[in-house]
Amino acid sequence: MHISEFQRLISKRYDKRDRQRGTAATFMWFIEEVGELATALAGDDQKNKQEEFADTFAWLCTLANISDVDLEKACAKYTDNNVEGFKPK
Repeated sequence: MHISEFQRLISKRYDKRDRQRGTAATFMWFIEEVGELATALAGDDQKNKQEEFADTFAWLCTLANISDVDLEKACAKYTDNNVEGFKPK
């Protein structure tokens, strides 16, 4: 499945509710999922890590949808070998 396909799936299932919730509240849900991912990464439960990565990605897609951003197109900056803004350590 391509990123755009997953993003459309999320939109099809949740778009109306997500747009009603708005960007600020959706961002808070996303941050909550990032926190759950951080907790999972600190542990040894691989199934939990996988679930939290999926949840975090789904909420990122939701944010992109309500912001009218195509994530697959946005990621082209990495896939087209045209990465700008790299900050060496």
